[in-house]
Amino acid sequence: MIKYAKIFLFIFLPGIISCQGENVVRVYFPKSSPILKYGISKFADQIDISTYDISHEPETQNQPSVFILTPGFYPNQEAEAIFKVHHQDITNDGYKIKREKNKVYVIGATERGCLYGILDITEQLKSGISLDKIEEKHVNPAISFRAIKFNLPWSSYRGGPSTEVHVETCKDLEFWEAFLDMMVKNRLNALTLWNRHPFTNMIRAANFPMATLLSEEELEEWQLFWKALFKMAKNRGIETYMVNWNIVVSPEFAKAYETRQYGDTSDLVKTYTRESVTQLINEYEDLTGLGVTLADWMGNHGVEYMTPSEREDWIEDTFIQGIANANRKVKFIHRAVLAGAPKEMRRVIDKADLPEKTIVEVKFNWSHGHSSPKLLLTHANHQGTIEKDFWYPMPENYFIAWMIRNEDFFVLRWGDPEFIRSHIKINNHEYVDGYFVGSECYIPAKDYSHIDPHPDKTWKYAFEKQWLFYHLWGRLMYNPNESDEALAKEFNKRYQNAEPLKLLNAYTLASKVPELIATFYKATWDFTLYSEGFLSVSPVGFSDGKSPFISIEELIKHETLDPKYLNIIDYVDKLNGGSFISGEIITPLQLANTIDEECNEALSIINGINTSDSNPALKSELDDIATWCNLGFYFADKIRAGVALQTYITKKQEMDKRKAISLLEKCLGHWKNVIKLTADRYQEMPYSGTHFDGTFHWSDYLKDVEADIEFAKEVE
Repeated sequence: MIKYAKIFLFIFLPGIISCQGENVVRVYFPKSSPILKYGISKFADQIDISTYDISHEPETQNQPSVFILTPGFYPNQEAEAIFKVHHQDITNDGYKIKREKNKVYVIGATERGCLYGILDITEQLKSGISLDKIEEKHVNPAISFRAIKFNLPWSSYRGGPSTEVHVETCKDLEFWEAFLDMMVKNRLNALTLWNRHPFTNMIRAANFPMATLLSEEELEEWQLFWKALFKMAKNRGIETYMVNWNIVVSPEFAKAYETRQYGDTSDLVKTYTRESVTQLINEYEDLTGLGVTLADWMGNHGVEYMTPSEREDWIEDTFIQGIANANRKVKFIHRAVLAGAPKEMRRVIDKADLPEKTIVEVKFNWSHGHSSPKLLLTHANHQGTIEKDFWYPMPENYFIAWMIRNEDFFVLRWGDPEFIRSHIKINNHEYVDGYFVGSECYIPAKDYSHIDPHPDKTWKYAFEKQWLFYHLWGRLMYNPNESDEALAKEFNKRYQNAEPLKLLNAYTLASKVPELIATFYKATWDFTLYSEGFLSVSPVGFSDGKSPFISIEELIKHETLDPKYLNIIDYVDKLNGGSFISGEIITPLQLANTIDEECNEALSIINGINTSDSNPALKSELDDIATWCNLGFYFADKIRAGVALQTYITKKQEMDKRKAISLLEKCLGHWKNVIKLTADRYQEMPYSGTHFDGTFHWSDYLKDVEADIEFAKEVE
């Protein structure tokens, strides 16, 4: 059942707050704007206000006032003059905050920019700054399109228990209200909703009514849900997109109209898809746009092969034409996954002549974006090679949006502002204006990993536990110059005596562990690496075939993602052969030492943080940091053990074998610490993936850690 409780309170709020008195702040803004109404409602939580439409002439010059100025909306000539002086260097969703005596002006080129300015003032007030001391600012977004990738748990791309557990939560609009509030707070401005085939619980196709088995009552309930969700997002300045996987129909359609469910290129399926696109746009006026991918069921899974030209022709005949036939304009996301031929993509986008730039999504380092901030892989073809024709020559009618996939940590909290800043600095080229952040195999809705009830669990939803991930990605995509001091203030709002800057520093250090695992151990698609669990269900390269756990033998022989890093077997060969190793190269032992240094520093920081009088969730955060550190120690000593064992294999000196065994025994101790830190908090949980039938907890792999020791003992 879809839940609607409380959801219309803001949408139909007749006024924000109306108070009188000397200490009341007068707020002037365009009351016709739902986006600005939302912002003022948050502002009113911090200070007594009375609200006036922007057209209202201020009655007094002495009372504290806040003016929200957007193009064409000014209460008087003074405000108009201030706007004209200050707005010209505000771009996109940027804003300025200016103070003139007892007046504060929020100036923006868009309503969303003004919303962010209002939220900035609200945050300053919440931190104890008085209105007359509000800091003046000028902020323009570094990245215009700041999107969340959110996989829906129905008609899902990745099925199984870890997806199905989220269905009821994702049908609850209270969840979405909380999620959207989080997004706008963190300056995330696009929600992209992904599944295989979205149409059957959104429309009844006019010419294909049997495509859905929903009754009229059931379909109406779904439609109310979608319309409420899209309206909530729009009222917060958040764009919404439905993204699907191309040539897919519902099982009901396939049965009723005698087609294949996947990969059916018939005219019938094309017509159904094209008409469904048009009908969806026409029936959901608050939906911003649609997206489509060229992968999977376009000749990749046992059906007829399609050339890049044929794939693009199908997109043109269905999505592009369906958009053109609609009664309003929408935005379009064209994924570059397995596009194969950038020129063919350009041909279709050029011919489409859409009113706004198309968003071309490119997977950054394939499915493991939290690896190196350097672009080393994409997924534009099966080889993962980087096809620069997507951005050279410079596109005029589309921009690149990097997809930063997270298939590496679903349970432990992560937060590394240094990584994000570096990523944006290196990759925010002229042709780039967007980022997606999210997972294929993880939905941040129901927190199914944590024991509940539990004294440390104070949050309801998974994204609330992972708040730092969204806080850092959102704020830094908007403004990568935001300081660690400013970012860390969020800890103060959550925990007493948390020493916020130290805590953020500890997170930064510990969060490098999964990044370094994914940089050293090359991975491509989803199940080739799960850094948090030290698993590779489907390894790229050598596999011992024993377990999803990355064994010592697999670690020794595996290729690195970043060629700046030497893998173990090549490093030992170079040492034994007396080959020169450039100073620019990072050896396995240098990497191990770096990991130890960073993890020891992180542990030193958190050991000095007092948790006695704070929110119990702080202890859970510190335990996650400690868990990352022990995983780091495990990884570092396993690297050293791999070097020693490979040295023994090549030189046959017993001391190297004894050293390897001793280091692997240390690894066992580190792994037991990981189990100790997680056993009373995290339960056995479904592992997200169709290629691994089972559950996950670190304790499940203690036997594999022990097996490494036995393997080393048996090596001849």
